Amino acid sequence: MIQRIQSLYLLVSAILGVVCLSMPLGQFLTAHSEPYACLYNLWSKNLETGSHNFAPWALFALLLIATSLTFLDIFLYKHRALQMRVLTLCMILLVGYYAYLAFFVYMHMGEGSFTPSVTAALPFVCIVLDYLAFRGILKDEMLVRSLDRLR
Repeated sequence: MIQRIQSLYLLVSAILGVVCLSMPLGQFLTAHSEPYACLYNLWSKNLETGSHNFAPWALFALLLIATSLTFLDIFLYKHRALQMRVLTLCMILLVGYYAYLAFFVYMHMGEGSFTPSVTAALPFVCIVLDYLAFRGILKDEMLVRSLDRLR
């Protein structure tokens, strides 16, 4: 049912989640504003040695699960109540993603700073799109319930 506006919101949200999975989230800077590490969802790359540290793997896992559930939620259009529950779970996972991202950056920042890239804002856009899809699904559910009362 791609003609429903909420299905388009879910599709765009899933695409943005995939884009966020593959792009860097930001850079760690020294006290002299020189980048020393680049943070991705699955690893952080030390720019001096080129080594990878897989400490932020939970960011990847949370975003992968939320993106997969968002994509699969498109095909649950016949079960609107389940679709709303799955969508709520996706939004909770994305909020948890940001909580873990803030925790990870705080713990690994040291004396320098962290400069986020535009990619770090994409999960927030996904939350907004998921909320808009939730409202559309709820509107459909209310319409179906009102039509059942007329019978």
